[in-house]
Amino acid sequence: MSSTSPPELTPPELDLLVVATHPDDAEISVGGTILTAKAAGMSVGVLDLTNGEPTPHGSLEIRAKETAAATKALKLDWRGNLGLPNRSVQNTLEARAALAGVFRLSRPRVILSPYWEDVHPDHVAASQLIDDARFWAKLSKVDLPGERYWPPTLYYYWSIHLRIHPKPSFVIDISKQIDGKMQAIQCYESQMLTGRSDEFPTVLDDIRDRARYWGWSIHSAYGEPFASREEIGLPMFPSLAASP
Repeated sequence: MSSTSPPELTPPELDLLVVATHPDDAEISVGGTILTAKAAGMSVGVLDLTNGEPTPHGSLEIRAKETAAATKALKLDWRGNLGLPNRSVQNTLEARAALAGVFRLSRPRVILSPYWEDVHPDHVAASQLIDDARFWAKLSKVDLPGERYWPPTLYYYWSIHLRIHPKPSFVIDISKQIDGKMQAIQCYESQMLTGRSDEFPTVLDDIRDRARYWGWSIHSAYGEPFASREEIGLPMFPSLAASP
């Protein structure tokens, strides 16, 4: 943890809050889900835990400009940055309190978090930090902003560098939003295009093809996978509920 305290953030109340370890993680992993939620009239925010720097072709100024462009492409209602140090994210008490404060103020109905298994230490630490901050958000008699709140739903998205294939709990159909997702990802030119080979498959090919695979898995064109540690309730079998 850096010697400076995380910035004070004042998000609005949100239906969906995506917590991303680095700028571009949300776009790559759940950009289609974000756009699908926005199309359904939901309020959506993204909280980046770090600024993502240093990187080979980026800078603080470049990444801020790219993040602003991607935020506009995703039509987000709010985006913030917790100010944790890139490459050394830790589940400290200070970071946990700062994140719990964001949860208490934004009061999201659904939180999306990085999957808990990865080779990237920041992603692993971020996943545990989000779990713990969710619990802290409901505590009473604590020095945190807002009223105590237990975010009712937490799902985990794939932001994984390991070549593993976890079984998702469900897959969201993003077929109508795949082009918007890819446009948001391409806003991060310093990360996706600069200094990279244009020979097939490019990093953009890989991202789109993975979405195509998950779409195939649910008999659709494109999809994004999620895991849940808790059971998911359904009012009826989806295929029967959609019947006339």
